[in-house]
Amino acid sequence: MREDVENLDIKDVTANWVNAAVLQRQIDDRIKALADLSHTPLFFGRLNYLHAPGADLAEGAEGEQFYIGRRHVHDADGDPMVIDWRAPVSQPFYRASKKDPMDIGLRRRFGYTGGDLTAYEDEHLTDPTEAATTSKLLQAEIERPRVGPMRDIVATIQPEQDEIVRSGLSGSVCVQGGPGTGKTAVGLHRVAYLLYAHRERLARTGTLVIGPNKSFLHYIEQVLPALGELEVKQATVDDLVTAGVEVRGTDEAESAVVKGDARMAEVLRRAVWSHVTPPTEPLVVVRGSRRWRVPAYELAEIVEELRDRDIRYGAAREALPQRIAHTVLVRMEQAGEAPDDRVQDAVARNTAVKAAVKEIWPPVDPAKLVLRLLNDPDFLAEHAEGILTAEEQKTILFPKPARSVKSAKWTAADAVLIDEASDLVARTHSLGHVVLDEAQDLSPMQYRAVGRRCTTGSATVLGDLAQGTTPWATASWAEALRHLGKGEAVIEELTAGFRVPREVITYASKLLPSISPGLAAVESVRETPGSLDVRESRESTGLDADVVAACVESLAHEGSIGLIAADARIPVLAAALEAAGLPYLDPGEETTAESRLTLVPASLAKGLEYDYVVLDEPAAVVDGEPDERTGLRRLYVALTRAVSGLTVVHTAPLPRQLAG
Repeated sequence: MREDVENLDIKDVTANWVNAAVLQRQIDDRIKALADLSHTPLFFGRLNYLHAPGADLAEGAEGEQFYIGRRHVHDADGDPMVIDWRAPVSQPFYRASKKDPMDIGLRRRFGYTGGDLTAYEDEHLTDPTEAATTSKLLQAEIERPRVGPMRDIVATIQPEQDEIVRSGLSGSVCVQGGPGTGKTAVGLHRVAYLLYAHRERLARTGTLVIGPNKSFLHYIEQVLPALGELEVKQATVDDLVTAGVEVRGTDEAESAVVKGDARMAEVLRRAVWSHVTPPTEPLVVVRGSRRWRVPAYELAEIVEELRDRDIRYGAAREALPQRIAHTVLVRMEQAGEAPDDRVQDAVARNTAVKAAVKEIWPPVDPAKLVLRLLNDPDFLAEHAEGILTAEEQKTILFPKPARSVKSAKWTAADAVLIDEASDLVARTHSLGHVVLDEAQDLSPMQYRAVGRRCTTGSATVLGDLAQGTTPWATASWAEALRHLGKGEAVIEELTAGFRVPREVITYASKLLPSISPGLAAVESVRETPGSLDVRESRESTGLDADVVAACVESLAHEGSIGLIAADARIPVLAAALEAAGLPYLDPGEETTAESRLTLVPASLAKGLEYDYVVLDEPAAVVDGEPDERTGLRRLYVALTRAVSGLTVVHTAPLPRQLAG
């Protein structure tokens, strides 16, 4: 299929060089999408239908056999050999069961190693004599060592995951999922499914995946290309909102909480619209020998009407000269003239009209507006009256007033405020679908910023309330979805864990009553005896040496290793690893067979996974956060990054929640 595309000759099929360039780009993208994946076979399953799909069962139509794979494959004659996993005919591969065989007589799963088929496993779904069993190949694929970036899960999607993946484009979905439930993979595969089912529409409107940090985005960036989807953009929230200003500062937690509060949206709205000044003087437009007068009260009526239309400040400002010009044209017609559209445009550009518009409805620069709010206590107090307390206002003011937009030490929270102000002035472009991962850590104002990117589209929101590690972490998904503008979204919960061993997730779940009361614990399907080792460091060797020794033990196993520690401990452990001659990677760097150990600050561990994790000093992870609940949530994240085994090394007493 790839060679067929490579051999296409487009010299005689395009009208001009522009068409040729567009077509060549489409061909190049098609070639990339058909690239071979050396570690992956073209198909991973087979379905034997009892009857041909869509046939009249009463006629006794013979069944059909389909191979299921990551993408559609056809032969030289165009006949399908492998069916795309997203096609309707493939759905029973994920959902059929003994209770509901969905007209499937046999489901076959293929096992493979390094791209070579090495095993297969059959389920006869309509055979009453065959007992339902857990698929060993499915288990082996889930437990396969993780070296390199995140991989797709098309061979292992579970029925409850498949329902979310195949949900429609028109509705938004929120997925609450504990560690190892596959929520990130579900979100990415939903994008792939929507692109398959609604390709033309999403090609026009665009799709976006939003992650918590660059390391996470680097980790997931190969999943969609492996499924043949190359056009999905990826970004962090900071990437979305920092256009035009450079973020060089950081907020204290108290300041960031207030700046991230949804009440700031009303403060900004008041500040933007305060620039409109009701006219007090009439407007006189001179054209030739005639003078046309518009009284102040009529100008005020025009201004009030535009304000009442609930349109953006900038759009209303652009409409104002045309509305004034229309009023003048009415005067001209009443005087017996017959002006046309060209006359109206000329009046709108008249010097007197432009001067009046500038006086009544001046332009607003979003960054300058936010700068004034954070610089000027009186200006802030005027527009925050009844919204923010005096103490809250004091908290968000710059410690030292900035002289200009360029010299200001903007913070990430400030950039979100500027983005909000920008949307009040001019509407933000909306995409067809947005996936928001690790959503529990966003502030209400950040939710609003993301929501602006999908006002006319839908969203997939992914997260775990128990892993909220910011002071402004959301308390409930209903509240988060309201700020996002998707209050009607369906909330789904994934509770079956496939990644983290049962022993590890049970240990970590001891923290749940303290960090997220009422949240259901993950029930892991994987029982792995010996996967958890909690050891107290020996005085004779010391913590650093014992941590290094635990890393050496873990490296004896196959797969990736993550050494996770409190951020303050990273330099010390880096020196210890170097002294021991152990090379290590930073988060986001791709693991290879030769370099499998990554040193991970606890603040960057979210969303990442490793076959074996060594966790250094849990108490230090907790103490590194501004309060105990946030610290315990950070620890919960660190404890649940392991796929095969977790070793906890400590000298300080463990948090009381884990000690019991």
